[in-house]
Amino acid sequence: METHKAAPRIVVFSTPHCSWCTKVKRYLKEKKYRFRDIDISKDDKAANDVVRRTGQMGVPVILINNRPIIGFNKKEIDKVLNIK
Repeated sequence: METHKAAPRIVVFSTPHCSWCTKVKRYLKEKKYRFRDIDISKDDKAANDVVRRTGQMGVPVILINNRPIIGFNKKEIDKVLNIK
């Protein structure tokens, strides 16, 4: 009997002109992960939430099942998502 893990809940906090944000979203799409993209330049509440959760004002910030990853930290993303 196969067991399927639930898809991870991924949220990417980004801005339109951030090259690292574009790279992290492209990487997640390549790996076939669905994610919610929140543009913090248009959403003050989300921007404040990122600072409250992480102490960071920069983007991208990725939340994977509510675990924050700061920047396009591929090694950490791969570890949390179990990408080999």
